[in-house]
Amino acid sequence: MGCGKGANAFDNILVIPPGAGIVHQVNLEYLARVVFNTDGILYPDTVFGTDSHTAMIDGLGVAGWGVGGIEAEAAMLGQAMSMVLPGVVGFELSGSLKDGVTATDLVLTVAKMLRQHGVVGNFVEFYGKGMSEIALPDRATIANMSPEYGATMCFFPVDHVTLQYLKMTGRSNDTISMIESYLRANKLFMDYSQPEGDMVFSSHLKLNLQDVEPCVSGPKRPHDQVLLKNMKADWHACLDNKVGFKGYGIPKEDQSKIAKFQFEGTQAQLKHGSIVIAAITSCTNTSNPSVMLQSGLLAKKACDLGLQVKPWIKTSLGPGSKVVTKYLEKSGLMRYLKQLGFYIVGYGCTTCIGNSGDLDESVASAITDNDIVAAAVLSGNRNFEGRIHPLTRANYLASPPLVVAYALSGTVDIDFETEPIGQSDGKEVFLRDIWPSSEEVADIVQSNVLPDMFKSVYETITEGHPTWNNLQVPSSRLYEWDPRSTYIREPPNLKDISMSPPGPYKVNNAYCLVNLGDSITTDHISPGGSIHKDSPAAKYLIELGVDRRDFNSYGCRRGNDEVMVRGTFANIRLVNKLLEGEVGPKTIHIPSGEKLSVFDAAMRYMREGQDTIVLAGSEYGTGSARDWAAKGPKLMGVKAVIAKSFERIHRSNLVGMGIIPLCFQPGEDAETLELTGHERYNIDLPNNISDITPGQDIIVKTDNGKSFKCTLRFDTEVELAYFDHGDILQYVIRSFIGSKQENTHASSTEVSS
Repeated sequence: MGCGKGANAFDNILVIPPGAGIVHQVNLEYLARVVFNTDGILYPDTVFGTDSHTAMIDGLGVAGWGVGGIEAEAAMLGQAMSMVLPGVVGFELSGSLKDGVTATDLVLTVAKMLRQHGVVGNFVEFYGKGMSEIALPDRATIANMSPEYGATMCFFPVDHVTLQYLKMTGRSNDTISMIESYLRANKLFMDYSQPEGDMVFSSHLKLNLQDVEPCVSGPKRPHDQVLLKNMKADWHACLDNKVGFKGYGIPKEDQSKIAKFQFEGTQAQLKHGSIVIAAITSCTNTSNPSVMLQSGLLAKKACDLGLQVKPWIKTSLGPGSKVVTKYLEKSGLMRYLKQLGFYIVGYGCTTCIGNSGDLDESVASAITDNDIVAAAVLSGNRNFEGRIHPLTRANYLASPPLVVAYALSGTVDIDFETEPIGQSDGKEVFLRDIWPSSEEVADIVQSNVLPDMFKSVYETITEGHPTWNNLQVPSSRLYEWDPRSTYIREPPNLKDISMSPPGPYKVNNAYCLVNLGDSITTDHISPGGSIHKDSPAAKYLIELGVDRRDFNSYGCRRGNDEVMVRGTFANIRLVNKLLEGEVGPKTIHIPSGEKLSVFDAAMRYMREGQDTIVLAGSEYGTGSARDWAAKGPKLMGVKAVIAKSFERIHRSNLVGMGIIPLCFQPGEDAETLELTGHERYNIDLPNNISDITPGQDIIVKTDNGKSFKCTLRFDTEVELAYFDHGDILQYVIRSFIGSKQENTHASSTEVSS
């Protein structure tokens, strides 16, 4: 679909063909204006993106954050965004990073601090004398992970560091001069030679960069930071601990288990903590030349000593843009990464979103037959359960050079300070022997990351490739649905819409579809990664004649509601309290007591005319801005979600789909109220939308006589209007048709007069 053809239905739209890079990095390196100049009118650049990591652009001084695809679709059709005025958390930086400490170590430290502080729905703004020590790619790395600690955005004001980056990435001198002049004139430019003045924040944090230490995060959440020096002890604690975010509940006698297998004719073995996936992936770090070139330097030093990565470890490199490839090749370091198995697999989201592909059958069998807690180490931003790969129960986030180091060691069960990473000519090699110094990294960055690279890549960014350019596209401005397609189907919730909104609905005698705990992520809720061969989605595709090898991923089939609804709550690591300890994508159909897939149970409830709700703990909907985490439950018939708290984007997605979000009162949850999920629930809302107010208290009653108060998390009057109409797109469509009819009537009146 060439750029002109694909964009012909909308004004002022540019389409970047696939294979060009991750959108956030392309935005950072090329698209972002910082200051717009439209016909001589200057104004600050802002961004709403359909991915939660849109906030990466805040590192460039552009105010931007992620919204759900549902909200973005409405915005494209002219609907304004509404939000409650956020708090602003000030984050003061001082000092400078120690030698050997990476930007990834800094961002994982910041993620832990901000998640502990509590910044969901807030803006975070960085300031202080340490700002001048943070390069712009390092800022972008921090801003990228805003959703991991729950912030709406993580803002770095424009300063001299920003201007240097704009110059390095090929923006013209005239453009940079205009940006600086405009921002200075409007007091939006941060000049560290001037007094900071009075800065007012809702709350603030401080960090001396000198205190940051090498670290990773995991094994199941991005804000569970582990200092590298404590990693071995922390890993053994995870094996001991009961099953949870930091535990696997492995009996002592099983912790030293060895699973032997044959790999391509050679003897191999796996233990708890053995690494089977090592990936330099995701825009978090691949926007950052320092850590990317540092990983190449470490690979070179390792290769010079004859170190190798075990052949059964699935290694990969997914750069965020083609510029990364250019500077890795110019520096001569790409060949060493390849020598260790880190070949380029693509320029989009790869292992971080679960697109690593299958493990070798012998490796997979060794893991499953022996119940091994296998590990993945990646330089991405998320490591939620079941996201990276179904067979890696431990997943750690780390800097690109640490990914290479862990791949060389073959295990996360290692103390790099006291244990060797390998051997060279019979001598032990330690990580410190191959770790590049900050000075080495700075020198290679300065000589190999050049403005001409950015210019040459982005001069041809819209040209695409033959497969893309040769696609046949209908000329109609309306999309022509193909009923034979297994990828794109007409959305069922937008068929046969009446002009009158349906109004608020009550929830009567609802059953609990699933009863969930804390930190349930959108990876637990919505479909992601590969389509399991025994899943309801797989059965559906097979019935349509799709061969298993052509299943592709849920992400590729997100335009097919039949596939996606079957993949909702289908995460193999889902812990549903109705199953009393069993882990997996099933639930109990309460009336019959049968154990079914969540999809099959939901469909039975719908056939029987029964409402359903979801019970959950705190931080419900953490993670990716997946609109299918709301669309899926909507199509399953879920009428309400009652949780301790919601992550920002997921709450707005639920609102956008007309699902009622309710919060327990502070100090209360399903356990304190002794709710088992076997009750039936009544949520009595007023019949008229005018009688409902944002944030009002609602009484929920159960069939066994319990009654408790919840807060209605429709936060604005506009969100109430969406609920009144059934969902946000129905609201937009009715408004659009209504305005067209008014305009037609007005024009007719003028003509007749």
